[in-house]
Amino acid sequence: MSLKKNKYDVTSIIGIIPARYSSKRLPAKLTLEIGGKPIIQHTYENALKSRLLNEVYVAVDDDRLAEICESFGAKYFITPKDLNSGSDRVAYVIKNFLEADIIVNIQGDEPFISSNAIDKSVEPLLFDQKVEVSTLITPITEYKELENSSTVKVVFDYENYALYFSRSKIPFIRDAKSNRQEIQSGLFYKHIGIYAFRKNALIKFVSYPQTDLENAEKLEQLRMLEMGMKIKVVQTDYSSISIDTIEDLRQARKYYNKLKNHL
Repeated sequence: MSLKKNKYDVTSIIGIIPARYSSKRLPAKLTLEIGGKPIIQHTYENALKSRLLNEVYVAVDDDRLAEICESFGAKYFITPKDLNSGSDRVAYVIKNFLEADIIVNIQGDEPFISSNAIDKSVEPLLFDQKVEVSTLITPITEYKELENSSTVKVVFDYENYALYFSRSKIPFIRDAKSNRQEIQSGLFYKHIGIYAFRKNALIKFVSYPQTDLENAEKLEQLRMLEMGMKIKVVQTDYSSISIDTIEDLRQARKYYNKLKNHL
């Protein structure tokens, strides 16, 4: 399938939103509504606002999600149910249906995803041929987020390549006397789960078996690090709102209503 040229006329860039119907903590969460629209529709429509993506697709694993995508006009592909991760789902689409040089894996459960954030994740691959994978980070400024295991923390080197991702609080600030001093260190960063891959890097990544640290933390990006791949991190002011629990959904609905009232 051929793609329209992107604004920069540099390469073909597509966004794929992996969408799994089942969810242990919040069943069928992508079908739940915020402001009268299912979560997956919010994510798709915000991704379409990207300046760099040529096309956006949803990679679904269930006919019920396919029907919802059809209802609001999304382009989608049906993928097997037994794929291990979102990246596996994205890679399946690339291997079987589409051609692209850069592929952006956009989390389906982030209904307020910023199109600027998507573009920012792509930029390192446009300007540096050595970068194979990039992702986003943002400073953590509240201690409750630092303690939350759902918030994935990241540490990185002086060239902005990730050293490690964890659900635990990293790094450990040994000399901090209080929670406030820890936060004031300015060393805590939250990972935002958008990945921009070169095609070869994506195919290489999903060819590797799941690794020990990946299985321990339940973080697929650790597989990349364990297998020697480098992940460029890009700092952004955008702070994602992902939907994992019923409380997340309540907060997202409140946030949406505030946005709506300010329009």
